[in-house]
Amino acid sequence: MRGKSILILITCLIFGCGTQNEKKSQSPLPNIVFIFADDLGYGDLGCFGATDIATPNIDRIAAEGIKFTSFLSASPVCSPSRAGLLTGRMPQRMGINSVFFPESFTGMDPEEITIAEILKENGYRTSVVGKWHLGHMEKFLPLNQGFDEYFGIPYSNDMESVVYLRGNDVAEYEVDQTFTTKTYTEESLKFIDSAGENPFFLYLAHNMPHVPIYASPDFQGTSNRGLYGDVIQELDWSVGEVLRKLEEKGILENTLIVFSSDNGPWLVMEDHGGSAGPLREGKQFTFEGGVRVPTVAMWKGKIEPGQVYEDLATQMDWFPTFCKLVGAEIPQDREIDGKDLSAVLFENGSREGDSFLYYMLSSQEGYREGDWKIKRPYEGFEGTRGMKKVDAHDTLLFNLKTDPGETTNLLKENPEKTAQMMGAMELAVKQLGPLPDSKVIRTPADNSHYDYLESKKKSKN
Repeated sequence: MRGKSILILITCLIFGCGTQNEKKSQSPLPNIVFIFADDLGYGDLGCFGATDIATPNIDRIAAEGIKFTSFLSASPVCSPSRAGLLTGRMPQRMGINSVFFPESFTGMDPEEITIAEILKENGYRTSVVGKWHLGHMEKFLPLNQGFDEYFGIPYSNDMESVVYLRGNDVAEYEVDQTFTTKTYTEESLKFIDSAGENPFFLYLAHNMPHVPIYASPDFQGTSNRGLYGDVIQELDWSVGEVLRKLEEKGILENTLIVFSSDNGPWLVMEDHGGSAGPLREGKQFTFEGGVRVPTVAMWKGKIEPGQVYEDLATQMDWFPTFCKLVGAEIPQDREIDGKDLSAVLFENGSREGDSFLYYMLSSQEGYREGDWKIKRPYEGFEGTRGMKKVDAHDTLLFNLKTDPGETTNLLKENPEKTAQMMGAMELAVKQLGPLPDSKVIRTPADNSHYDYLESKKKSKN
């Protein structure tokens, strides 16, 4: 890591130090606020086409900053996507292929290097408010992953034993989720107030709109899309409260704010599950609706307002981008899959690299290169109450530029492109090298005692 004076000089040269008064009242290093929704769909925000949900504060970020229209999560499910965000690495490299549960004894290894650890080493105060979902055993919790503070539900809000943790300890066993979004907002504002002159990193990871969904009384019945829309409008209110706090403190112009989602909408939940807009399918699937997420960012005076970036970018890119912002070196002892977005954010430039491997759990299902996407054959899924029915398909080839909804298979008309894409996908998988086994998420209960009693009962009849 570089010395403090070098960090200050680099930041000033790249982004400008401002007036003498600003130098005295603000750190030359930018504050970073990353707001993460859970299962928010591509079609759930005004700036991405929703007409029945009002999101003026999130829309403001897009208008005063940049909107990414082809931004991909690391995974179409929760835990792997969050691991990819925080480490800049494909979750498959960490064996995080599925979702952790309250009965899981595993989590993201403390040996992984997180955004929070990088920033903390460079003088930042760090806090996560909200959903963690990378292991709830103490050694996997945020305080052992680079965060100074933690408050929130450690996993999804539909799981058993929903509690609020503060640090490593249970703060509340009884959680009224009607007020969870407001509670997270209040905790976030307190953290911003407490940061003082230090640069800070706030990771605000909402549990909403993951089911079961709840809106506080102030927002119930306020949208034109039922309870789901009410929930999103309360999330938008929360974003507005954060923006207002930054403005009150005079630090909005020294703060990078990002809003995104961990994966696509949970469509099997019907009107409680959100919309993928024009995209195909949603959460749990590697069609675009499962992994392409609405993403906006602003930094007043640094990011040119009204930008729209249409090329590929990924959730893993924030790790090297934040490293660049603070002058920290990207770790060299492990593969970092994300690419620095500084040129995109500040120079109207392009991201390096245009390829992406699509995984659902440990199954490698597709590949993108530029505007083209290929998907391996799929045997189909009959559907359950937690995962929607999807028909079987053969190999698929799409041009996402002209067909983001993946409606037209171009395989037969493009045999050479199909062969090229298939070869490129196989090479990309090979270049990953050996991957670790998937972490053990949970093991089944031994119910042989019930089987024994049932067999006795049958033998008597």
